[in-house]
Amino acid sequence: MQDRPDSGRKRVVIVGAGFGGLWCAQGLRKADLDVIIVDRHNYHLFQPLLYQVATAALSPADIAAPIRNIVRDQRNVRVLLDEVTSVDRAARTVQLAVGGPLAYDRLVLATGVRHAYFGHDEWAEFAPGLKTIDDATQIRRQVLLAFERAEIETDPARRTALLTFAVVGAGPTGVELAGAIAELARHAIVRDFRTIRPDSARILLLEAGPRALPSFRESLSDEAARSLRKLGVELRVGAKVEAIDADSVTINGERVPCRTTVWAAGVRASRAATWLDVPCDRNGRVVVDDHLHPPGLEDVYVVGDTAAVAAPEDASYGAFVPGIAPAAKQMGGWVARDIAAWASGSTAPSPFRYKHQGSLATIGRKSAVVDFGFVRMSGFSAWVLWSIAHIFFLIGFRNRLVVAWNWLWQYLTFHRGARLITGNDEKDV
Repeated sequence: MQDRPDSGRKRVVIVGAGFGGLWCAQGLRKADLDVIIVDRHNYHLFQPLLYQVATAALSPADIAAPIRNIVRDQRNVRVLLDEVTSVDRAARTVQLAVGGPLAYDRLVLATGVRHAYFGHDEWAEFAPGLKTIDDATQIRRQVLLAFERAEIETDPARRTALLTFAVVGAGPTGVELAGAIAELARHAIVRDFRTIRPDSARILLLEAGPRALPSFRESLSDEAARSLRKLGVELRVGAKVEAIDADSVTINGERVPCRTTVWAAGVRASRAATWLDVPCDRNGRVVVDDHLHPPGLEDVYVVGDTAAVAAPEDASYGAFVPGIAPAAKQMGGWVARDIAAWASGSTAPSPFRYKHQGSLATIGRKSAVVDFGFVRMSGFSAWVLWSIAHIFFLIGFRNRLVVAWNWLWQYLTFHRGARLITGNDEKDV
């Protein structure tokens, strides 16, 4: 890997092609700079719809697009399929796993988050989280195999365990996942089996706090709880998970036989704070100022889920900017403007200020909750708004068209066309 660009122009290295990194790169399309995007995957992923891949509603290609294709017309951008292992602040280089050191003049870290098991990393083997396509297809495999195994199981107790699904964490991901599993069992595959009744499946949604969707207003949380129960989801609040293994989950001292557990309870930021040797919050997010710089690092920006950005004093959503796609896009766009101003010697933009565009979560095929602050909605109208918003955020016309058609078809027929059991895991046989 050459350490400087042939053009002699200043170089911006962006680590991560999520919403924050990608919006930063696209915002620099007219800048007289060389931009290098480094990502472990060759695609940009729309994570909010991963739960639909995990429950066979969509295929992975419906919610992902190749990075190179997205930026192919942006001649100042280069894409590297590689992984950053460390950052040398003094030398202004990032160390790549394959390509060696890569020099930068400005560095943007948009490396996202991973699962956090609150000191019980051993649970990861039995309760996968949902952050990547691999996670989604693994969960889809487990869910669909549970019904297949139940169909041939003759022992009633083992069959009951196979048909019990636990989702740990009742934030938006957990609520959406539990609702989708319930609809899969009660509608999409209800007539496909001869020995079992899929609609008898037990779906547990476990929340340690006092209510589901704690980041939403209480009235919307209550509406979400009613919608979940209408779908047949067993919502348990104040439910402390004490143990998880291959055959059960223990809740407040009660051992519940369960062969499929999914983790949606906590996340931890990437190792960016360790790379930079800077302060982080309890979730590992880098503490940044109102210019999205870590302390004392004017040539480094941290955006998206990786950054702990203080919320405005009048914010209703908490002390920090939430880790959602609109926030990452706003940060990436602001950093692009700041870097472009630095490169051209023009006036820098005013400090970053997040503009909250609302919170959304869906519960099944025709119910959702939406909180825009000045407007709060629930039910079918909220679901329509949720659907439009998510289609809008997808990258590429094809993905928007395919997802819109799939949702319409599923709404009319309950049919899910992505019910494929792929891969091979010795634990499944």
